[in-house]
Amino acid sequence: MLKRKFGLLVGVFMLAMMAACNKEETVKKGEAGVPLPLDVQLTVTEQVEVDGIIKIATVVTQGEDKIDDADEVEFEIWEEGKKDASVKVKSKNDKDGLYTAETSFDHDGLFYIQAHVTARGLHTMPTKEVTVGNGGNYEETVVDEHDHGQTEGFLMHFTKPENLKSGESTEMVVHLQVDDKPLEKARVRYEIWNEANPDKHDWVDVEETVAGEYVASYTFAEASSYKVQIHVEDDKELHEHEEYTMEVK
Repeated sequence: MLKRKFGLLVGVFMLAMMAACNKEETVKKGEAGVPLPLDVQLTVTEQVEVDGIIKIATVVTQGEDKIDDADEVEFEIWEEGKKDASVKVKSKNDKDGLYTAETSFDHDGLFYIQAHVTARGLHTMPTKEVTVGNGGNYEETVVDEHDHGQTEGFLMHFTKPENLKSGESTEMVVHLQVDDKPLEKARVRYEIWNEANPDKHDWVDVEETVAGEYVASYTFAEASSYKVQIHVEDDKELHEHEEYTMEVK
């Protein structure tokens, strides 16, 4: 009788332990279902002489995971007032979430280095400033209130499609950030027109697929040079736009 009672107690105890374990696993699965943001720590040589080597490094993590398999890590570099002439430098994957590159500049000036990191369906793009030599001389210019760049901390990264062909659907993706965080629930539209017919403009609504990433598809009717202007607004005072030229064959 005692053995039977003891066995019954052991059985009840084991069932209780299994229930507790199952509950713990459920909690873990629930937590895993919530995507953690990317953490991208960008460091650069912030002061350097002309032709000096600028070391660029970024550490990419998500929670406690060091991301070695990012889809894209590249660095966009431009001089003050010359964003349209920016160049992109590919990174080297040094493992343990570390991606590096080097560059240099042949004249005095103020430059910006922006990391573009895409990993696990997320995108982020922190920016650092570099002073070369005496920092150069830049005349202050008056900017129209509707020009891009009025919102402090706002960043737009348009993934410009390549090898465009008329009659084929083209996916266009833009990433938006404010203060190094994804800009969510913005009103984003593409304004598209053929330079050969500038009076006819198409407006395309854009869908936010993940936080800060906006995607739309468009079919260019004929081979020509097109303008694509991206308009971004929110519920406050943000109103930004950038314009790109697309060559369609």
